[in-house]
Amino acid sequence: MDKMSKPPHRQPKAYQDTRFLESKDARALRILAEYMEPLHRFQRHNIQDTIVFMGSARLRSEGAAKAALAEAERAGEGIEAAQTALRLSIYYEAARELARRLTAWSKRLDRKERRFVVCTGGGPGIMEAANRGASEAKGLNVGLTISIPEEFDNAYVSRELHFYFHYFFMRKFWFVYLAKAVVLFPGGYGTLDELFEILTLVQTGKTRKRMPIVLFGAEYWDEVINFNTLVKYGTISPGDLDLFHRTDSIDEAYEIITKGLTENALGSPGPTL
Repeated sequence: MDKMSKPPHRQPKAYQDTRFLESKDARALRILAEYMEPLHRFQRHNIQDTIVFMGSARLRSEGAAKAALAEAERAGEGIEAAQTALRLSIYYEAARELARRLTAWSKRLDRKERRFVVCTGGGPGIMEAANRGASEAKGLNVGLTISIPEEFDNAYVSRELHFYFHYFFMRKFWFVYLAKAVVLFPGGYGTLDELFEILTLVQTGKTRKRMPIVLFGAEYWDEVINFNTLVKYGTISPGDLDLFHRTDSIDEAYEIITKGLTENALGSPGPTL
């Protein structure tokens, strides 16, 4: 075949050029994709707004914690850590039950649109517990997973609403944008980061939503964050303590969230900032 009969070489179209799409010059397109693709799926499944559960990925269910303690006792090591994990498993079970009850409540609203869908970070621990409770109530639920070196799976997230993000800030955007209530269980750096970002948005009026914020596990939160000291030194106002509720009761958390949603969000479906 001579040169004249060879098919012409064509460069791929820009939106099909993987080399370009993965380059630094296309970063803005990748960021936009992490907005547009979730938006498309949320609209397709008529997800109007969410109840966000946050908390440690390291907490285990009661059954798993008991099994780990028994294994530690057989091995004669790691017993103290296993005992702590068993003690903290109450939060896994509380998140599971609260998510189940809130999902059952949202399904009784007798509306065509899906309201107040449970949403988590799509990981293990408290996230798994909340997705599990929502699944047990036969409700759709959302998982906003971040790509990090330690891979994990959460089998309870509704498959069609399981998202994978590269950019933390886009993942956090979707947490806040759809949220009409937030409940935070004991957690580490990630949970604290999310807590203070939400409190900052509410405190500064950058979100206009009247959003119930519940810190579940009063002893943990009082020990980890001394909010009263922030007031003492004048770095927050006394009224800023009213932005959230602390509780150890599933019943109280359920009442705070459903009451707040009924009074402030039921008649205004859809995202609000």
